[in-house]
Amino acid sequence: MFERIKEDIQSVFHRDPAARTTFEVLTTYPGLHAIWVHRLSHKLWRANWKWLARALSNLARWLTGIEIHPGATLGRRFFIDHGMGVVIGETAEIGDDVTLYHGVTLGGTSWNAGKRHPTLKNNVVVGAGAKVLGPITIGEGAKVGSNSVVVKDVPDDATVVGIPGRIVAQVQDQQKANDRDRIARKYGFDAYAVSPDNPDPVANAIGRMLDHVHLIDTKVEDMCKAINKMGGDVCADSLPSIDLDDFEGLEPEQHKNVQPEGFDPKI
Repeated sequence: MFERIKEDIQSVFHRDPAARTTFEVLTTYPGLHAIWVHRLSHKLWRANWKWLARALSNLARWLTGIEIHPGATLGRRFFIDHGMGVVIGETAEIGDDVTLYHGVTLGGTSWNAGKRHPTLKNNVVVGAGAKVLGPITIGEGAKVGSNSVVVKDVPDDATVVGIPGRIVAQVQDQQKANDRDRIARKYGFDAYAVSPDNPDPVANAIGRMLDHVHLIDTKVEDMCKAINKMGGDVCADSLPSIDLDDFEGLEPEQHKNVQPEGFDPKI
């Protein structure tokens, strides 16, 4: 028991930079308190002490703002950050190293007995306010965006956002993300926002432009090689690089009054 408690405390330090001391974590983290009470109520539930288990979980809900049904199954190093408003249903199953933020609901969509709550595999992260509903499975390493509503299975390492939840990144996109990052570095600017798991349409547009520029670049290099093999002499020089400093010549004061040719302020 004490080993599990120690493991829980260490998981807080790994995932919450606000945690400072062990004493602080022990006394001020309601997510830990709710999990510890649940372990006792879960044992009572499995021993068929149903009412006592529910009463204990209800007391934990009153003290922490987190409701975990005693029938739910929790894995190791489970972390609930902040915690207020978290609800975990009876048949929910949570793997190891899972993180939930405040306002998360692992709920059911049916009044029928049996499996009706979600299964979260190892290393899943569920953002604040998200609702994961029904007997679905969230794959290992998947991420659920804040305030999303997920009602369908999510594959491993995928990112889901929106209402209803839709996949914006999957593991097969990682190679493309790595390629875009490499291309961006080649052309001399930071690709911080050029990521397939970023739903920003501008970032996605830049990513597509990078793909297109890289394709053209590759085609030109292939043409140069073919012409040179035929006896030609083209593309002797490498393509010029682009530096952000090239675009820093105009300060706001210098161009704020510049107007395009033909511009009429009266129109």
